[in-house]
Amino acid sequence: MTTPFIHDNFLLPTKQSQELYHGYAEKLPIIDYHCHLSPDDIARNRQFDNLTQIWLQGDHYKWRAMRACGVPERFVTGDATDWEKFEQWARTVPATLRNPLYHWTHLELLHPFGIQDRLLDQSTARNIWEECNAKLAQPEYSTRGILRQMNVEVVCTTDDPVDSLEHHSGMREDSSLRVRVIPAFRPDKAMAVESPARFLFYVDSLSLAADIEIVRYDDFLQAIRKRHDFFHECGCRLSDHGLETMYAEEYTEGEIRGAFDHIMTGRVLNRQEAHKFKSALLFELAVMDSEKGWTQQFHLGALRNTNSRMMRTLGPDTGYDSIGDFEIARPLAKFLDRLDDGNRLARTIIYNLNPRDNEVVAAMIGSFQDGTIPGKVQYGAAWWFLDQMDGMKRQMEALSNLGLLSQFVGMVTDSRSFLSYPRHEYFRRLLCGMLGEDMQRGLLPGDMGLVGKMVSDISYFNAKRYFGFTED
Repeated sequence: MTTPFIHDNFLLPTKQSQELYHGYAEKLPIIDYHCHLSPDDIARNRQFDNLTQIWLQGDHYKWRAMRACGVPERFVTGDATDWEKFEQWARTVPATLRNPLYHWTHLELLHPFGIQDRLLDQSTARNIWEECNAKLAQPEYSTRGILRQMNVEVVCTTDDPVDSLEHHSGMREDSSLRVRVIPAFRPDKAMAVESPARFLFYVDSLSLAADIEIVRYDDFLQAIRKRHDFFHECGCRLSDHGLETMYAEEYTEGEIRGAFDHIMTGRVLNRQEAHKFKSALLFELAVMDSEKGWTQQFHLGALRNTNSRMMRTLGPDTGYDSIGDFEIARPLAKFLDRLDDGNRLARTIIYNLNPRDNEVVAAMIGSFQDGTIPGKVQYGAAWWFLDQMDGMKRQMEALSNLGLLSQFVGMVTDSRSFLSYPRHEYFRRLLCGMLGEDMQRGLLPGDMGLVGKMVSDISYFNAKRYFGFTED
């Protein structure tokens, strides 16, 4: 290529956009307040053997694209060699034009590998494979080395209440670790009452972790609270929930205790009983977060495990989830209102997966700002199927029109890959491109300092202030 595809002004169409990005966003650290990176990999400073291990394993975005191109499952999640899997991915990449994967792939080859002079395809696969693998053997390409290269300041992992957090505890005492790694409390399995067998297995795990015999609902709640306390002691300051929708059904304590008793006998709850149980537990969890000054995150709208055959074969989180069309507005308003009415509404971030709900969420958060914290209730970054060019722009447009984009806490990777940090760069470029075009069109003042401060705040400083990670 005579001109690199990914160049200094990629996605920056105007002079103002370029000045905003290079002057106010490019060099700022990254606060990644929601991801699925392995704490174990960071704690032991894992060195990956090859590009497949760090880039393809666990990446269901790439897996879906490979399947859509007719790549047999053996080369996706099966027993093919790592080289064979990478070669099939390289063959797939040219077919991803206009999919965000094409941009991400070449951004990730540039950062951290420095590959800018060629595109990934079948003809360049072997050379790129060997060049990246040679670099992955170097200390600066270990997990910690990559985090340093990408200027990551804070990583918030996703952790189940029964996790021991042994790796987090070790990292807190490790003075050589230059990035702050914080656990986030993700109690989804405690709410998954649809399958009594799986739920009972989880109750046993929770009982063991909390050292509490769980017989009744009050025992169950006590065990969760004990783990919540333990997470706080280990530096946790965020919770996270992956939900179809918010649960805010009316219930009595007697109904919830009775439902728990039924589950413990192996009985399947009906839909109304299950939703009441989820409503009760979700409220209690939110109260715990408020008491400790945590931030609670709600990822709403995923329809999971839609392919039952592949669920049986591969299990969850393998690329067979979709966007759902659940009712959001009324249960979300009811849930937030109950907490706010009792002065128990913590800092809250709401992410939607269905773009139909963009304006719903952007409007909803304005009803629960109370003047105590700038942007106390946040419209979360474009997430999962929406963390692409159109999705990010539409999320920011909705927030701009119905709220205050200036108070937004910015992007997350939501990824299992250590090579996903260019998504923050992608977001910052899109933000600067959008604002720079507005400046050129006269829709924003031509005051670079004014607009530049907004860029810096959204890219980094808002999150730094909002979460207060450096104040613990």
